[in-house]
Order: sequence, then C-alpha cells, then structure tokens
Amino acid sequence: MVKFFIPLPKFFVLMPENNFQNQSEAEGRKALKAKDFIELQGEVLELMPDTTFKVLLENGHEIFAYLAGRMRMNKIRLLPGDRVRVQISPYDLTKGRVVYRL
Repeated sequence: MVKFFIPLPKFFVLMPENNFQNQSEAEGRKALKAKDFIELQGEVLELMPDTTFKVLLENGHEIFAYLAGRMRMNKIRLLPGDRVRVQISPYDLTKGRVVYRL
C-alpha cells in the first residue's frame, strides 16, 4: 500500500483542541462574534471629509469615526463639541462608527 503525503497550504493552521480544566475557564475564552463591539462615549473634535470625524474618547484615546447609516438616513448632523456614542471593533481600535448623538 502506498501512502501519499499531501502538503498543507501555508495559510492553513492546525489548532489544538480545547482542553479546559473547568467550565469557568472555558467561559473566559469565548470567541468574539461578528457583532461584538466596544461601545464608548466621546466628544467630536474635528470634522473631516465624507462624514468622518476625529473623536476624543472618554478614556483619552483619539480615533477616526464615520457616521452610521441610520444617522445618515435621518439626517442627524454633528458639530465639534457634540457628545456621541461610538462603536469600535475589537480588531482595529483606531476606527469606529458614531451610532448616537447624546
């Protein structure tokens, strides 16, 4: 019997099985879902082209944020100094989406 070796592509990564000692450790390592966002409040510092804004978050970080589609549809305008609620993806903490004007 002849055995063939099939090389795996470079982008394919083998992951170990989840060998958690107890249930609480497994709960602490939940995978991020597509709709998991970090929501923070901030203040609009500067207006940029194409409805993007420079926002200073309450934790001191400065990010670029664009206006959410619902705010565009309802023609909600933002000015420098407005307090806003921003959703940030956990994958890129320098960009966000303005979802609510406070």
